[in-house]
Amino acid sequence: MEMDNIECVSSIEEGGEDIHQHHQFGSSKPLINNLISPATSVYELLECPVCTNSMYPPIHQCHNGHTLCSTCKTRVHNRCPTCRQELGDIRCLALEKVAESLQLPCRYGSLGCPDIFPYYSKLKHEALCNFRPYNCPYAGSECAIVGDIPSLVTHLRDDHKVDMHTGCTFNHRYVKSNPREVENATWMLTVFNCFGQYFCLHFEAFQLGMAPVYMAFLRFMGDETDARNYCYSLEVGANGRKLIFEGTPRSIRDSHRKVRDSHDGLIIQRNMALFFSGGDRKELKLRVTGRIWKEQQNQEAGACIPNLCS
Repeated sequence: MEMDNIECVSSIEEGGEDIHQHHQFGSSKPLINNLISPATSVYELLECPVCTNSMYPPIHQCHNGHTLCSTCKTRVHNRCPTCRQELGDIRCLALEKVAESLQLPCRYGSLGCPDIFPYYSKLKHEALCNFRPYNCPYAGSECAIVGDIPSLVTHLRDDHKVDMHTGCTFNHRYVKSNPREVENATWMLTVFNCFGQYFCLHFEAFQLGMAPVYMAFLRFMGDETDARNYCYSLEVGANGRKLIFEGTPRSIRDSHRKVRDSHDGLIIQRNMALFFSGGDRKELKLRVTGRIWKEQQNQEAGACIPNLCS
């Protein structure tokens, strides 16, 4: 790979730690002998003894009053994990009713979420919370790492050995000795620091139907709302021909496969890629150039104007 024409130096934001906090919900009002707070006691009662996750309706109980969640009921073969008695189909309606009265903070409060929700709404919010950790955007492996953006940038650099660059323009040259060997594998991931944000540039080869294609696209390391503030262009060409793609980067909330399978990027058919490569058409040589810019709202005209790096 050949790398040149990197412009627009901008500072990299300092990282932070991905902190996981276990919430306990106490009360300043003492119980008997100050041993335990009532809110904590209720919260513990709502914890499944098998998976230790919070329980949601239907909450099951055995004849002796021991409870567990509906998911674990099938795992324990209808036997109470506490007393080994048969569970049957008894629901703990009292505990379900108590849960309705609880107001709990989002589990991502340590990452910045200030909101508090009713017990039964909390789970739905957390699945879409803007402060929830991001999945690792590296597409070359099934990486299970999650975290905030600074920690993922460090992870990509140190663990995946991803190339890191500062700048809003790029000029890459991709070479493959046998372009007929196409596998569903990522060729390259490069991370750019631009406008104080991070962007992932993907380039790979994969089968589209029966034909192999090459694709380049950009993902924004942040939420979709912030991604809409930016645009990017990709260009490839040679021998008097040129292909250009322009669009908005997708958030890394969308998986690499989802973006790729939606064809949201610069797609180059193999015959055209070989034409761009020139020569005897037996070696792939593609030079992909591009730039990232920030859209600024023109308050008077009501239109977006590009804000380029300088």
